[in-house]
Amino acid sequence: MVLSTGNTAWMLVSTIMVLLMTIPGIAFFYGGLSKRKNVLNTMFLSLIAFSIASLIWILYGYQLSF
Repeated sequence: MVLSTGNTAWMLVSTIMVLLMTIPGIAFFYGGLSKRKNVLNTMFLSLIAFSIASLIWILYGYQLSF
């Protein structure tokens, strides 16, 4: 299988754009649903969840996308 540089670059750019949009959006959404004293903890847990999801995407999902 031959990898195209254009396809690879677009997949990386689009993945980074989605992650940059999603992390603050989900963090603020769930932070707004929690009590005032738990907002920072909820935002931090959202960041951790997306960090783990990003790592899984890098290790396994990228290979499956092609």
